[in-house]
This record gives sequence, C-alpha cells and structure tokens, in this order.
Amino acid sequence: MNNKFKKHPITCAVSACLLMSATSAFSASDDDMMRRMEMLEQELRTLKAQMARQQDTITTIAVKREPVDQVVEPLVKVNKGGSLTFGGYLKADYRHVNGDLAYQDYWRGNDPGEVDTEHTGFNVKETRFNMKYARGDVSAFIEMDFYGGDGNEIATNSTNPRLRHAFVKYKNWLVGQYWTTFTPLAAFPDSLDFAGPMMGEVFVRQPQIRFSAGGFNIALENPETWGNGTIGTNAAGGGGTGIDPDEKYPDLVATYRFAGDWGEVQVGALARRLDSGGVDETALAANIGGKFNFGRNDLRFQVNAGESGRYIGGGMIPDLVIDPDTGDIEVEETVAYMMSYRQIWSDTWRSSFFYGASESDVIDIDRSHWGVNLIHQLTPDLSVGLEVGNFSVDDKYKADGVTEGSDADSDYVQMSWKYAL
Repeated sequence: MNNKFKKHPITCAVSACLLMSATSAFSASDDDMMRRMEMLEQELRTLKAQMARQQDTITTIAVKREPVDQVVEPLVKVNKGGSLTFGGYLKADYRHVNGDLAYQDYWRGNDPGEVDTEHTGFNVKETRFNMKYARGDVSAFIEMDFYGGDGNEIATNSTNPRLRHAFVKYKNWLVGQYWTTFTPLAAFPDSLDFAGPMMGEVFVRQPQIRFSAGGFNIALENPETWGNGTIGTNAAGGGGTGIDPDEKYPDLVATYRFAGDWGEVQVGALARRLDSGGVDETALAANIGGKFNFGRNDLRFQVNAGESGRYIGGGMIPDLVIDPDTGDIEVEETVAYMMSYRQIWSDTWRSSFFYGASESDVIDIDRSHWGVNLIHQLTPDLSVGLEVGNFSVDDKYKADGVTEGSDADSDYVQMSWKYAL
C-alpha cells in the first residue's frame, strides 16, 4: 500500500460525500443537482471551520504547557504561610598581638591587663547565623554568634553560641532584644577587628519596647546599674560582679534620625535611674552619630557625652566609681568618640582607617584604638582582608579609686576571611 498520503477521517468523509454526490448526479435533475451542490459546499465550510478551531486549541495547549523541571518544591515549609529567610556569615580570623596589654580576640574597650604579650590566635567566633520570619505586618528576627564561652584549644576548640538579637516587629512596634535605641548603627566602621574602636561607641544589646514613627524612636529598655565602687569585673568589659539586681525603673531612650542621599545622622538622649551603693540619682547622656557619603566613599562618626556609663564600649566604664579624692561613690561622666573613613578603590578593593577614644572624669580612664585595613572582595559574597593597629590604655585609677590603672599598649595584625550567607 502506498503510504505517501496519510488518510484523515475528515478527508475520508469529504471524499465519500463527493463520490456519492457525483454518482447521484447522473440520475438527478438540474435543480436537484444545484441543491445538492449547495449543501455540499455548506458541509465543506463547516468542516473547515471545525478543523481550524481544533488546530487553535492544540497550539494554545502547546504554548501554555510548562516544562516539568521548572516545578520546584520549597525546601522549607512555613506554617501558616509567610516567608523564612536565613542569613549571617562565616568569618575566620588570624590575629597576632605584641605589646604590654594581654591578648584578646578583639579589643573590647576594657583594660585586659598589663602583661608582656606576644601571642598568635586563630578563631571563628564572630561567625553568626540569623533567621527572619515575615507574615503580613509581623516579622521576627533571631541571631546568634559564638562568643558565648571559650572552649579549650587543646583538642576541640569548641565555643558556645551566644544570643545577639531576638525580637518581634509589628507595624511601628519592636519588642525583644536588639541594639539599644541609643546606638547610631550607621556609624559602625568597616573593620576586621570586631566592631572597631569599641571604646568610642555606644555598644549595648538589650531587651526593650520601642515605638518608631518616621525618623523618631522612643523606647523603654532593660535597666542595669553597673558598679558600686568595686573592681570585680571580668575581661569582657561588663561583668557579673558589681551589678545591681534590684532595678526599679526602665531606661528611657529617645532618638531622631535624619537621612538623605548625603547619608544619615542620628541624635539621641538617654535618661536612667542609678540605684546602688547608696547612690540614687538620675543619669543623663547625649549622643550624635552617623555617616556622610562622598560619592562611593564615606565618613562615619559618633560622639557621646554625659553619664553614659555601661552604654560605652560594651560596659567599658562602670556607672558608679569611688572618687579618689573624697572616697565617696560617684556617678562617672564620660566623653567618647570615634571616626572612620572608608575609601573604595575599585569594585573589588576597599580600605578603612578608624580611630576611637574615651575619657572619664572621676577616675581618669583614657583609652584609644586605631586601625587601618585593606579588603579584597574575591566574589560578591567572599572577602579577605588585612588590618594593622594599636590599642592603648592609660588609666590613672581603677573603679575603686585607689588601685593604680594600667599604662600600656599593644600592636596587632589581623587577617580575616569572611563569607556572607
């Protein structure tokens, strides 16, 4: 059989109609012939219309069909809908410290102790992970790093997780633990040493209830009076000794943020009640900080003045100290400041220079930290950098107003690898 022409049911039907019509034409009258020809033409038009509609349907189905490999099941399913985002970064540090101040993984702004030092350390403690959940007007955020406790370096180098942030936001409200509202976040420098010149910065994370409207923020935050004239503090700059477990009133913070293409500036005020060691006073402090843009480069700064106490340098300065002249417990006053200039050399190279210092009034604390770095962006998410700098402590007294403070400094070199998630 010759298969050159494929048979179609519609074609067969048309052929049969033609054959039947041709056969009957020999015996029909002319009128019948004309009538049958008109019917045959109408049938052909109907068949053509049906075939056209069928072809359009086939084409539409072919265009709308999606490849099976484009259907991707979600890796994480969130109850009740919403979105769940994972973030953070992995950071590995090599650090060498040489001088008269004891080694620290980063300069916390405290007095680490005067001792002849030449030490090399490796750590990954700054590594952090966070999760953000969002659904409608509600979002929640939690983050942790690994500065919660030092593991031994003999075998495992294990470290404990530490909670950094945990809060819920609903419209204009934030409730939970976050940076104190007193912190101008834009002022933090682009440094390899964790947080850079911390002694010149507001550096406190704590539980709070915050209301925001535009650039205005006001918050009630967790109260704490640190210090009652003792010197029992730990190496982290805050401590479990010399703190008051019986606080009456929350700390009150109010700030206003101005922002534009030029950068941003935040001004803030802090009011709190200090009640420990026989002292019951209201402490006040003010802060201004932010960032100015100069093309791709920027200048970051922060200035703090007043009775800031534990809010500076992560608890660098006690709220209450003993006056060396009178022996009385006094509220310490502090002036702290920092600046950082960041230079963008190209799409993959950048540098920052920073300097920070703080001085107290009663026991004459005087500390400073400077550093300069060069950072190379290997990929959009992976960077490597080198930083050199110096940390100096020149304190006249410790918190007891009697013990002589340290007068020493140490240089450091740090190399860091950072991969953003």
